[in-house]
Amino acid sequence: MTITIEEAKSWYQDADEVHSFEHVLRVKKMAERIGKAEGADLEIIEAAAYLHDSRGASPEGTDGARKEHHIASAEFAGEVLAEKGWPQERIEAVQHCIRAHRYRHNGERPETLEAKCLFDADKLDVLGAVGAARTIAYAVLAGQPVLSEPSQQFLETGKNEPGEPHSSYHEYLFKLRKVKDKLFTKTGKTIAADRDAFLSEFYERLLAEYLGER
Repeated sequence: MTITIEEAKSWYQDADEVHSFEHVLRVKKMAERIGKAEGADLEIIEAAAYLHDSRGASPEGTDGARKEHHIASAEFAGEVLAEKGWPQERIEAVQHCIRAHRYRHNGERPETLEAKCLFDADKLDVLGAVGAARTIAYAVLAGQPVLSEPSQQFLETGKNEPGEPHSSYHEYLFKLRKVKDKLFTKTGKTIAADRDAFLSEFYERLLAEYLGER
C-alpha cells in the first residue's frame, strides 16, 4: 500500500512554516524529478520524502528533538510502512534515506541512489528564492534578525561573538553558500548551481540595501 497525500499531510499538522507540509511536497517533487533523471526507485523516494520530517523537525525542538528528528522520523517510517505490509528490505531502504538526509550527517551518509536523491532535494529547498524565504522565516521564528552585519570573528571562524545575533545572513554565510558543494547527484548539482547563483545575488543585494549602498 502506498501513502496517500491526506495521510502524509496529517503528520505535519503542527509543523511551523519552515518545515510545513508545503516543504514536504516540494522535496517530494524535486526528489522525484532527480530520481527520474538518475534512474532511482521512485516508490522508495516518495515514501521517504513524505516521512523525512514527520517527527521532531520544527525549530521548537532545537533542544534535542530537532537534532534527532531524522532518527525519530525513520523509526516512525518503520511503523507506518510495516502496517502497510511493506517488505522489511524496502522499509530499511526508506529508513536509510531518512536517517541520511540531514546536512550534518551525524555518522550516516547517503549510500543508495534513493538516499542521495532525497538528500539533494531537501538541500535544494534551502537554495534559490524558496531558500531565501525559508531562511528568513526560520530566523524570525527563532527571534533573530533578517540581517545583521557579522563580526570579524564570525567571518573568520563561523562562531558568533557573545551576544551576536545569528541572522538569516549569518546562516547564508555559515551554511547555505556551501550547500551546492555537498550534493551527490549530477541532476541535483545542476539545479543547485542556478539556485545558488540567485541566493548569492539576493544576499549581496540585501546587504547593500541595508547599508544604503543600493
